[in-house]
Amino acid sequence: METIATSWVYTILNFLAAFFVVLMGLGIVLIAIVYVIDVTQTRHAVRRNYPVIGRFRYLFEHMGEFFRQYFFAMDREELPFNRAERSWVYRAAKNIDRTLAFGSTRDLRPEGSIYFVNCAYPTRGEDAVAPSPVTIGPHCDHPYTTASLINISGMSFGALSKPAVRALSQGAAKSGCWLNTGEGGLSPYHLEGGCDLVFQIGTAKFGVCDGNGNLSEERLRKVSVHPEVKMFEIKLSQGAKPGKGGILPGAKVTEEIATIRAIEIGRDAISPNRHAEIVDAESLLAMIARVRNITGKPVGFKCVIGDSLWLEELLQLIVERGEEVAPDFITIDGAEGGSGAAPKPLLDYMGLPICESLPEVVDLLRGYGLRDRIKVIASGKMIVPSGVAWALCMGADFVVSARGFMFSLGCIQAMQCNKNTCPTGVTTHDPKLQRGLNPEVKSERVANYVFNMTYDVGMIAHSCGVLEPRQLKRIHSRVVTQSGRSVTLESLYPSVPDGSMVRASMGESGNQKIINME
Repeated sequence: METIATSWVYTILNFLAAFFVVLMGLGIVLIAIVYVIDVTQTRHAVRRNYPVIGRFRYLFEHMGEFFRQYFFAMDREELPFNRAERSWVYRAAKNIDRTLAFGSTRDLRPEGSIYFVNCAYPTRGEDAVAPSPVTIGPHCDHPYTTASLINISGMSFGALSKPAVRALSQGAAKSGCWLNTGEGGLSPYHLEGGCDLVFQIGTAKFGVCDGNGNLSEERLRKVSVHPEVKMFEIKLSQGAKPGKGGILPGAKVTEEIATIRAIEIGRDAISPNRHAEIVDAESLLAMIARVRNITGKPVGFKCVIGDSLWLEELLQLIVERGEEVAPDFITIDGAEGGSGAAPKPLLDYMGLPICESLPEVVDLLRGYGLRDRIKVIASGKMIVPSGVAWALCMGADFVVSARGFMFSLGCIQAMQCNKNTCPTGVTTHDPKLQRGLNPEVKSERVANYVFNMTYDVGMIAHSCGVLEPRQLKRIHSRVVTQSGRSVTLESLYPSVPDGSMVRASMGESGNQKIINME
């Protein structure tokens, strides 16, 4: 019996040895084939000079995107968002302890660093009040009133997956913030959560297009009858790619998305770089009036600030015609804004960052006496409380974020948004990858993120001695200058008195003349 068992052992060992020999032989043959391919090809110098092993360069380059944030980058040095920022969002979304020990890892010395000015007698908890409500579109048939400080910026169904949109819709409803649809049209998944929606009209007019690139009044009415749709945003440009329309790669254009957008399945969806019918201030106001008359709801526009002369022309025209014709809000997108896909030259170099554009627009509105009439929404990498508090100090009424809410859904900054290979299911339409994103669970994290963001912004406000966040002013924050000393935002960006840029003198014709008083 022992002899038989020993024989079987030898047989198995011989088989395994033969198997490994065959494997090694095949491996050698495969390496030889790859060697010949690399040596004879002429497209890649590294592979030609270092056959076989040169291929590992591409593997390491790809894997480096994932490993750097875990093993090599310091907490506050990674871009576009560092580990410290992402960690705060993750903790806020999970509603777990957000306190830290020992001391801050933030370097307070570099030029541009922001501080908030605490007062000797901070606001007591029993004196603090909830964020004040703001009414947008007072001249509309259906004005919109909300107290929400931070809201979900435009991300289309297409750029985002089905479960991601569902989670955002449900989470927005739980927290009381609004959800911008992005330029991809209105999907059932935006509506099913029952949250407040801002319908974005992009340059391709997906969802409200007549088939010839023009605005369809019939389709616009069908969208506006949904009680969830509270406002309409005309997208002129966005921070990641000013001067370029939306880009949805063909790999992400599924049958359902193609139906909603009225485009071809599997083909790149490239939006025009501007609205054909908007060519100047007059035509922009005409478009705003048209959408508002059809829907009866507040209408504004989203833009990136570069040259601001066009904005001055617009404000002058509004003063001439009366504030009723003004847009109900302006969404200012900083050049640091994100996107599912954008050309690198525009992503890196085009447009002004929010730190310059927000005070410029607020001051122009004040100068023309329109600050109370036109609400200001700020957008641009403000995913933690300090960013939101800064924007409120500078004069914003609301802040919107896209990537902050993506982090709340579980995004790990894999930078795969445009490839349909998002490992967390947020920006992919691959069912296998979407499986990891549970809308019910993630909607709670979206709501937690809003609640904790609002709480922490309120904590900053109370430390500054005001009752609620919307009372923050430029005197409540300081910025480090080139000398190394800090100055208040008020001294760096002096507030413009209301109406100081306008002097109305009535001539014989009764027409108002607008004069820049600077």
